[in-house]
Amino acid sequence: MKTIGLLGGMSWESTLTYYRLINEAVRDRLGGLHSAECVLYSVDFEPIERLQSAGSWDAAGAILADAARRIESAGADFLVLCTNTMHKVAPLIEAAIEIPLLHLADATGEAVRSAGFATVGLLGTRFTMAEDFYRGRLVERHGLEVLVPSEPERELIDRVIFEELCVGKCLDRSRGRYLEIIARLAERGAQAVILGCTEISLLVEPADTSVPLLDTTAIHAERAVDWALA
Repeated sequence: MKTIGLLGGMSWESTLTYYRLINEAVRDRLGGLHSAECVLYSVDFEPIERLQSAGSWDAAGAILADAARRIESAGADFLVLCTNTMHKVAPLIEAAIEIPLLHLADATGEAVRSAGFATVGLLGTRFTMAEDFYRGRLVERHGLEVLVPSEPERELIDRVIFEELCVGKCLDRSRGRYLEIIARLAERGAQAVILGCTEISLLVEPADTSVPLLDTTAIHAERAVDWALA
């Protein structure tokens, strides 16, 4: 079994989900008392979020690159960045280490294609929905058509992520608004909707809607186990 390097803390609530899903998958595949061999480095999210908001991506990337080097030094065979948004600085992280990065957008794009979908909606932080580091990779590398909510809807989604989900609040009114947005994406032609922020699955579940939901946390964790057991 290869050692999985987990770079988390963005937020720690979603990192907890990564840790649980990865260990459950290893147990299910190998049986007995098996669990994942992994190295976890959890950063303090507050200064990183401030750098995000200020547009200081290189500075945020430097923090994560340093953490990635520590994970590599601790013996990880590959790296899993436990956040969608911070894949914006994935090139800075990859340049700092020798081990491979399991890119979340690639894992997601492959899962979307395997499920037979060609047009998908995308929910996430305002950065993930509006910029090309994630959405563009799904389009260019995986040939998907990616629909995003309107600007007011993106503002709502982002606010709920940072002001509620990242501090452990799951409110019914916010769930209702998210489900309305998901329904509108389906009306525009989305065959499924990507939950492109690791916290969104804490709020919205497949049972809440008839629209297929693709949880990037679960997809990423499952692919990490594929790599670890390959």
